[in-house]
Amino acid sequence: MAQQGYSTQAPKPPHFITTADYTAEQLLDLVHRAIQFKVESKYNHPQPRTERPLSGKTLALMFSKRSTRTRVATETATAYLGGHAMFLGSQDIQLGVNESLLDTSRVVSSMVDGIMARVKGHDEIETLARESRVPVINALSDKYHPTQILADLMTIHEHYHHRKNNVTDRYTAHTQHPRETLSGLKAAWVGDANNILQEILVAFPKVGISVAAACPPSYKCDEDVIEIAKADAAKTGASVSFTTNPSEALKDADIIITDTWISMGQEEEKAKRLQEFAGYQVTMDMVKKGGAKPDWVFMHCLPRKPEEVDDEVFYSDRSLVFSEAENRKWTILSVIDALMVRGGI
Repeated sequence: MAQQGYSTQAPKPPHFITTADYTAEQLLDLVHRAIQFKVESKYNHPQPRTERPLSGKTLALMFSKRSTRTRVATETATAYLGGHAMFLGSQDIQLGVNESLLDTSRVVSSMVDGIMARVKGHDEIETLARESRVPVINALSDKYHPTQILADLMTIHEHYHHRKNNVTDRYTAHTQHPRETLSGLKAAWVGDANNILQEILVAFPKVGISVAAACPPSYKCDEDVIEIAKADAAKTGASVSFTTNPSEALKDADIIITDTWISMGQEEEKAKRLQEFAGYQVTMDMVKKGGAKPDWVFMHCLPRKPEEVDDEVFYSDRSLVFSEAENRKWTILSVIDALMVRGGI
């Protein structure tokens, strides 16, 4: 009798490298699923989860940069689905140091069921994904930060759902799909032309949110990112604009967003950057002079430094920063569920 054989050629796994790779409906469905996880876990609706689909499976967290929200969100999300998160920091493995990224990806992916990677250059996450046998999730690269922007979309949906439906005493965001709440809004960005802004540009216009970005003259987004943003905006009726004047970006804004001016690895540039970003601190006075909508809200992905936004705005009732931070867990949970449980987005 012939012995049964097994193919070693596994199909190419799904990855989550940037929101630019997905349609608006796919992104909004990920957000909607994240909201279902949130209400299921926090409010036991419709009932507490008992299923643990990742039982016996491991998600490797390969982080070459420090992390608070992403690490905590990913470890707790993996545990919620019954899996094990294995943290592998820069001091734990030879990530691109004494062993190539190609070799590391092939070796690690042969032993785990998924990889969440926080890297430096975007080419690093692309190499990991290309050589991996298992799904790879981009936890941050110097070009994109997709799980953060999913959390931002979720936070915006929650806020406008509750506002439009005049709900203040209970959580009901799960009763409405985000496709019904996001289109037509305007987000104003005041700050660096960094990976957060670039991910906003490839995600927000796609779902109908206009983006006006104010950055200092020498800070510009990648041309391919701008092209994607403008093409998406043309399809949805959103707008995309760039200026060096924060007041121009703030005009008629519903949402005001900023981020750190000095990212990890840029500490030596601090004095230079603080000088170049003079006049970019988000304050109540700045927003009033810029002419934002009367009911504007503020977002920041954290960690925050006072020079980026003052305490009056950051700790005000307009600030969504802490619900935005919590939502990192639910959107990462949604992505893990999509890639490692359901087999794709």
